[in-house]
Amino acid sequence: MASPPFQSESQSPAVETFLLDRIDFDMALTLQQRLANEIGQRDDGQINLLLCEHPQIVTVGRGGSPGEIAMHNGLLRNQQIEVRWANRGGGCMVHCPGQLAIYPIVPLQWHGFSVGEFLKRLHTGLIETLDDLNITSHALPGRHGVWGRTGQLAAIGVAVRNWVTYFGAYLNVCPPMGLFRLVESDPIGHTSMSCLVAERRGPVRMTAVRAALVRRLTEAFGCDRYHLYTGHPMLRRVTSRRAEE
Repeated sequence: MASPPFQSESQSPAVETFLLDRIDFDMALTLQQRLANEIGQRDDGQINLLLCEHPQIVTVGRGGSPGEIAMHNGLLRNQQIEVRWANRGGGCMVHCPGQLAIYPIVPLQWHGFSVGEFLKRLHTGLIETLDDLNITSHALPGRHGVWGRTGQLAAIGVAVRNWVTYFGAYLNVCPPMGLFRLVESDPIGHTSMSCLVAERRGPVRMTAVRAALVRRLTEAFGCDRYHLYTGHPMLRRVTSRRAEE
């Protein structure tokens, strides 16, 4: 792996953070792939961070199997919820409103990160975010995700293209937990899903989670500042083209 260019503290790149609200899974994926291509051609180490929520969908990662999905469930049997393959690590995941999708687009070589180091930093950022919210959490040896006293709070599934990351993590803030029955529990017994509302036994504001997360991930990725934006220009162009069609 090539060594990163010399940088002083003042040259640390900003984390460009885009708050996308609720968007379609495919639209978010298209945006991630375009940003990964763009960032891979830059020489300034810029990191993009996309934060959004998705409509109801089940995705199957490279470590997943259709056998993990409760196809007998009426929502799936009647095709009310789509099941999609996704080129990311991890297994089957349920996505829905109330779950925060976290997509860091990070040029690994520029920052001198291996994939393992990136995953370690992503876990650290998530755990420190929850600590800021007075929620004690931890990772499990050999497994990707974050757990609290009530179950798994965040799932992690990452993809890497030309040494630039996309996909990332899914943090359950206040989703309808019944939907997670669409995916069968792992026999190891560590995949019972939970959420921050259950951990706190009370309401948790998505805005507070996002604010803490942006700050903690910026630190975890070794950057000293971030910029916040609402929406993304590329996303508006994609939406405009779809409307014209």
